[in-house]
Amino acid sequence: MTNRRFILRRRPVGDPVPEDFELVSEPIPDVPAGGLVVRNHYCSLDPAQRGWMDDAPSYMPPIPLGEPVRATTVGEVYASDNPDFPVGSWVMNLSGIEEYSAVELGHFTAPIDIGMVDSPSKFLSAMGAVGLTAYFGMLEVAKPKAGETLCVSGAAGAVGSVVGQIGKIHGCRVIGIAGGAEKCRRLIEDYGFDVAIDYRGKSREDLVEEIAKAAPDGLDMVFENVGGDILEAEVHNLAKKARIVLCGLISEYNSVEKHGLQNLWQLIVHQASIHGFLIMDYADRFPEGGAQIAQWIAEGKVRIDEDVQEGIENTYDAFMRLFSGKNTGKLVLKIA
Repeated sequence: MTNRRFILRRRPVGDPVPEDFELVSEPIPDVPAGGLVVRNHYCSLDPAQRGWMDDAPSYMPPIPLGEPVRATTVGEVYASDNPDFPVGSWVMNLSGIEEYSAVELGHFTAPIDIGMVDSPSKFLSAMGAVGLTAYFGMLEVAKPKAGETLCVSGAAGAVGSVVGQIGKIHGCRVIGIAGGAEKCRRLIEDYGFDVAIDYRGKSREDLVEEIAKAAPDGLDMVFENVGGDILEAEVHNLAKKARIVLCGLISEYNSVEKHGLQNLWQLIVHQASIHGFLIMDYADRFPEGGAQIAQWIAEGKVRIDEDVQEGIENTYDAFMRLFSGKNTGKLVLKIA
């Protein structure tokens, strides 16, 4: 028996290419003292992983060359030297894209009850970072009020679609920006957005105009996942005391030259605030957020879709779906 691992061989410049990675086979690791070995069944594929591949300051250290690409995983305990994690139990962990992970217990390892969900992958979407990012980003940072207008970029994505639905739960008018007619259809029909704006083939000036038509009184909240021209257009349409939740900048992750925000002056004009948001600030409250998301799903108030790709040998192609816009929901790789 061997352990296949998706290794980072060199740091990508611009768009990652297959030569930046290698799929290697190694022996299954030994159990660390007091730890465990987990057989990974699913791993999360997220835009943030592209940033971790760079040798640059960030909220997490760069992925070391020669090591597997870091990912949140769910899996079954294969071997254990810890009575709290018996063989056959399930855990969520921050480890790597590999079939088996040696785990020295720490902050990111947690037992999970897969009997709560129809698939363990739900702990990477509804009950994981996707649902929790939307929950805490909206309720703790954006602080929505009934009657306000919320604009979400990357709105058909995993986080953006949940953000918009939470906005609707709190009585907001919700505008979503997404790429392509099909994604815009899903925003209205599947997620209950009020307005869907297709950014494809449009200039920044076109987007400024379309947002102005959809929100003539300005945007009270912006939940930003994309950056670039989309963020510029949103900032041109702010209401007084607007709140911008800066969650991601996916349009810039593969860019050698970063776009930046060119119209920062508008934040002064509108007395607006911009807040860089990281989900880890709320780690001690994850059970609260997970319980509320689960309740909303049960009540039919929130829908979370998954895009499950299969096979560790297909990791590169699956990961690049994030940047081509091909994914249709939370992108998850089935490893086992």
